Amino acid sequence: MEEKMLIDKLNELRSLPSENEVFEFKEAKNTFDSRKLGEYFSALSNEANLKGADCAWLIFGVEDKKKTIVGSNYRNHRKDLHNLKKEIADHTTNRITFIEIYELKLPEGRVVMFRIPPAPRGIPVAFQGHYFARDNESLVALNIHKIERIRKEDIEEDWSAEICPEATLEDLDPSAIFTARRNYKNKFPAKTAEVDSWDDITFLNKAKLTIKGKITRTAIILLGRDESEHFVSPADIKIRWILKDSKGIEKDYLIESCPFILAVDRIYAKIRNLRYRYIKVGTLFPDEVDRYEPFVIREAINNCIAHQDYTLGGRINVIEEEDQLIFTNVGAFIPGSVENVIKDDAPEEKYRNRFLAAAMVNLNMVETIGSGIRRMFNYQRVRFFPLPEYDLSNNRVKVTVIGKVLDMDYASVLARDESLTLEEIMMLDKVQKRKALSSEEAKHLRRKKLIEGIRPNYIISAAVAQKTGQKAEYSKFRAFDKQYYLDLITKAIKEHKYLDRKDVDELLWDKLPEWMDEKKKKIKINHLLTELSGNKIIKNSGTRSNSKWILFND
Repeated sequence: MEEKMLIDKLNELRSLPSENEVFEFKEAKNTFDSRKLGEYFSALSNEANLKGADCAWLIFGVEDKKKTIVGSNYRNHRKDLHNLKKEIADHTTNRITFIEIYELKLPEGRVVMFRIPPAPRGIPVAFQGHYFARDNESLVALNIHKIERIRKEDIEEDWSAEICPEATLEDLDPSAIFTARRNYKNKFPAKTAEVDSWDDITFLNKAKLTIKGKITRTAIILLGRDESEHFVSPADIKIRWILKDSKGIEKDYLIESCPFILAVDRIYAKIRNLRYRYIKVGTLFPDEVDRYEPFVIREAINNCIAHQDYTLGGRINVIEEEDQLIFTNVGAFIPGSVENVIKDDAPEEKYRNRFLAAAMVNLNMVETIGSGIRRMFNYQRVRFFPLPEYDLSNNRVKVTVIGKVLDMDYASVLARDESLTLEEIMMLDKVQKRKALSSEEAKHLRRKKLIEGIRPNYIISAAVAQKTGQKAEYSKFRAFDKQYYLDLITKAIKEHKYLDRKDVDELLWDKLPEWMDEKKKKIKINHLLTELSGNKIIKNSGTRSNSKWILFND
């Protein structure tokens, strides 16, 4: 939003007689409790849903009674303020977070404006597992009545099942109907002769694309002519494929509209699924496979179609980079987490677009038994490729599929080790990619002696390193005992009479674990020097900026 629009919004809210359920003022002159911030996020998001608002506002730097601007120094650095998005997402349902965080530098003082999205249809938003709401100006627990009101939203209305009153059979693409018939017969081979005897309206009713001969939004999305998209406006019925080079520069693109049943094939044909050659452990003969398993590509695109929140007006994207594919669709991930899907391995109890999902099952576009995601993970696993990555932040689903082997030794052992479950392999995959583990995941892997280290810098355990042939890698990432570093500094000073800070850095730098960046290494060395000087083993005979470390008794 432009600054003028933000100022207008701020003045509009300040002019109201009192705070209500969808906006809140806080002074927050210097700081604000992070847990309380998350609770307000949950409350305002839920209330925005219940009130039908497009967003809610939490505003720092304004006194809540007289609405006077008092200014706030809360997280004065833009980077610290931006980090709040992830900090909130780490503890909310479906990793929902702020739409945006704005700063206004006004003559009266700095104002921070948090723009909060409404809870998704049918899904109340929790923070750290608890649901919150507003009762006039008070922060309270979300009562069962409000929880049920939100949860029933998705049950009471299915956007994809709505009738398009002015649409007729002429607005559907004949080639798409032909493809739909073929797919239906492949799905239900016993009905082949019967299907051939049906006219188009009978077939569409039986396949659950139309309702009593009336054209639904689902029928337009999957089978509609290109020019029929206006029937479901303002939904943007588009799949966009973008090809990028190694520098992220766009080289080519294609945008497909309805009918999606044909668009999937056209997008699939654009993806450069080149052959990938690699040598497996235990053989000298190279294996050659497609960079991407065809099922994985089609499942990812069709999942985007089935679960897109069309009311948000976004497009489905397929981004092809040098060695990975990225699929995105807008709307929260209904199951809550991919881990839940893998663990349950069962059909979802709730779908955003129930009518659309059922039709896609009948047309053999998505899995009947709800195990498509698990199959995607297993295809990557047996090919020794990294597992798919899911990013569920910012009210969208982003799936990244990597088309190459990152570490053959590691991958091959995980693929063959039958004692490891797919859930455990997903956790270890995070460790290898330096992704954050939840406390429950870390506890589980520690209990099975699969990881070591201190949060968030976990490494695979010595046992796994030995199994996967990563002994050297393990040693590079694992820190030595602290006493080793202390003894090394002391011994070097004895040999050379003194060391300056540059000498100490050079002595220890390559011996510190590889997960440490430059800043962490400097902090670690500071702590070691402080401990040695505090124990009167060494002392600084120079200055603070130009240190000269000698033995304490010299």
